[in-house]
Amino acid sequence: MIVSLRKKFIIVSAFSIMIVFMGIFLFLSASNIAQTNRVLDTLTDAIASNGGEFPAFRPSERSAWSDWFVYSDVITEETRFSTRFFTVWLDQAQQISQVNMDAIAAISESDVETYAREAAAEGHTRGWVSDYRYKASPTDEGTMLVFVNGNMHRNMTFRQLCSAFFILFGSAALILILTIIISKRAVRPVADSYEKQKQFITDANHELKTPLTLILSNLDIVESEVGKNEWLEDIRSEGERMGLLINKMVELSRMDEGDAPPVLTEFNISAAVSDTVSEFQPLAAERSKTLLSEIQPGLSYHGDEALVRRLVSILLDNAVKYCDTGGCIRLHFCRKHHPVLTVENTYANVDELELDKLFDRFYRADKARTFSGSFGVGLSIAQSIVTKYHRSIHAYKKERTIGFRVELK
Repeated sequence: MIVSLRKKFIIVSAFSIMIVFMGIFLFLSASNIAQTNRVLDTLTDAIASNGGEFPAFRPSERSAWSDWFVYSDVITEETRFSTRFFTVWLDQAQQISQVNMDAIAAISESDVETYAREAAAEGHTRGWVSDYRYKASPTDEGTMLVFVNGNMHRNMTFRQLCSAFFILFGSAALILILTIIISKRAVRPVADSYEKQKQFITDANHELKTPLTLILSNLDIVESEVGKNEWLEDIRSEGERMGLLINKMVELSRMDEGDAPPVLTEFNISAAVSDTVSEFQPLAAERSKTLLSEIQPGLSYHGDEALVRRLVSILLDNAVKYCDTGGCIRLHFCRKHHPVLTVENTYANVDELELDKLFDRFYRADKARTFSGSFGVGLSIAQSIVTKYHRSIHAYKKERTIGFRVELK
């Protein structure tokens, strides 16, 4: 159990770290891409506002064509010499009427025409065509398209994001390693508490069973001398009940430990379920309850046969105890993607049941806790069996019926 708890702690920590760091990386990516676009948009705005030519540098007018909040120093005295751009004018029919390629050399006129047609076809005011950020501005004659080469800015953004990724990845790996190292210390208080709990149950088992055995033994002696009577029968009944409770507590403790590996074999699970149902037929009939079963024959299963039989016994025992007098118990077993077992029984007060608490230890639907042969730990043991071996069980209810569904994955 402690090992499982430690694994869950590490998995949850790793998942949390991954989510946080992924969020940080996505934020950095979006922020860097947005900043790159804004820088290039500042340049296209400046060129478009100057009729397709790069404007002369005038510090006093910089705020007129620069977003100072994001990049107040985008355009300097040297920017005009480092910016590669070209301008294309389109007429009213969206045909190229003029091209200015004075500020670029690494592109042919045919490429310019291709990029202009792609930008015009998109119909957007701003966008990307290949490595060029463009802006479309309406003119009296048609449209002016300004294209600024953003390859350098894109490469810089990519390198920054790569650096951020490796830094975040390394940080996440380091944090995960530290989490694994300190996880043992983190779960130590729980481990200590759990060990004390197991030791308490072991001690309680010994301390209670010894005097209980003496009481029942002395009770036999008293009965042989004075004969049976109502008071001695009450003492024996309560003593045997206490013995059953002690055994259940020990069984739960052993299930929680989970140290013993399961005995996995290939066996006929249909026969195992059928045998268990046969064992409960007389008990159900004795209590005026009908037990019906529908079992798909010939199914095999690779697992622990003893635990499967124990699981079916717990569910049938629970159904027999809580089924209404004269009611019906139905067991259905078949293979879908994997073997599925359902056990249902009629129960008049089904609406009063709290399904989320049925698997709690010592939970009893009867608030007065009138003893009916059950301590409220059977379903807890069933849940321990299915979760221990990666199976699933859940309770459901419908009109006057309570049911349990087990998937033996």
